Amino acid sequence: MEFRNRTLDNGLEVVAEVNPEAYSTALGFFVRAGSRDETADVAGVSHFLEHMAFKGTESRSADDVNREFDELGAHYNACTSEEHTIFYAAVLPEYQDATVALLADILRPALREEDFETEKKVIVEEICMYEDMPPFGADDKCRAAFFGAHPLSHSVLGTVESIERLSLAAMRDYVRRRYGPANVVLAAAGRIDFDALVNVADRTCGMWPSVVAERLVPEFEPIDQFLVVEKHSAIQQYAVGLAPGPSAESPRRHAAKLLATILGDELGSRLYWELVEPGLVEHAGLNHCEYEGAGVMMTYLGCSPETIDDNLRRVRDLYARAEREGVDEDELRQAKNKVRSRLVLSGERPRGRLFMVGGDWIVRREYQSVADELATLEAVSLDEVNSLLREFPLTRGTMMTIGPRTDVRPPNSLVGQAPRA
Repeated sequence: MEFRNRTLDNGLEVVAEVNPEAYSTALGFFVRAGSRDETADVAGVSHFLEHMAFKGTESRSADDVNREFDELGAHYNACTSEEHTIFYAAVLPEYQDATVALLADILRPALREEDFETEKKVIVEEICMYEDMPPFGADDKCRAAFFGAHPLSHSVLGTVESIERLSLAAMRDYVRRRYGPANVVLAAAGRIDFDALVNVADRTCGMWPSVVAERLVPEFEPIDQFLVVEKHSAIQQYAVGLAPGPSAESPRRHAAKLLATILGDELGSRLYWELVEPGLVEHAGLNHCEYEGAGVMMTYLGCSPETIDDNLRRVRDLYARAEREGVDEDELRQAKNKVRSRLVLSGERPRGRLFMVGGDWIVRREYQSVADELATLEAVSLDEVNSLLREFPLTRGTMMTIGPRTDVRPPNSLVGQAPRA
């Protein structure tokens, strides 16, 4: 296993974890562009642009793009988040260069007017679909309330209004500003010919003009609040809670992942034994989400409307007890075993390693092998995990519930009548 990296003259970085023993190759362009980089007049453009990338380029039609991926036998897709847009494919090693050339081409889509107007309708339908299915956009609504004016409050999908008013000229300008080579990393994992990878990257991306793309990373002050959103058509009552946590740059993010596993893993966690196993809720969990300059601990659950008050109280009591008493060595060891297993299992395939290699590099300009990650995880101490509960208390932050109930009251650690959102 060998890590290699090179920067092209125009600023595009090429990184690879080369594994001669692998049977496949995974490749992806990681673009530092997501909903946090959007202004109100282009809300949702990053995700919209992800769709448009597959609608064709100056040299390929939409049919050509999809046909060529199929001819390569590629497992391919793209995804957009608050901070990144990723275009990726897993292929046999002999198709490395052809796949990079194809991915590079779709990062410069033609953006034809007819395709733009057609896809706009698709995006609007997608927004409406998420609003009409559980948990009815609760995560977006809670994020907006928690982050307020901070850029991380922006929805990845945007709104129906923002998508309908988005112009093709504004999308083209966004591509020019955010898709410059210095804002893009070409990552690879598996059986890679690195010299050939650099050559094809230079041939297909080397002419991209350099553009400086700045990102706002302001401070934010989370608000303690409890909000109720009415959704008559919902059968269950859903809740999402956000509390501050370590950022993507913080070395304490590893302890946060372990704490979330102890308290809110889908199996065997404290929330599982308190709520899921007894049948009090359909699902419940706690995740750590990391961003540049900020992090959150996200709680979520779904249950019958009649039991939401009691279940929210149980969650708050469980968190308050953890803050008072901490977690123990046995729980930490079990959490480490779970996370270690997931790291190793996902890392056995080049496609799994691609997201770790590319994600680590575009966020922190660092490379960690699976062995490095396991060693970092093992070094986390019980004191580190318990200190997080004191510095980032889970009983603070924003809690939102959405469903048919409008009279849900805040649990005991939040006082006052719940406002309607």
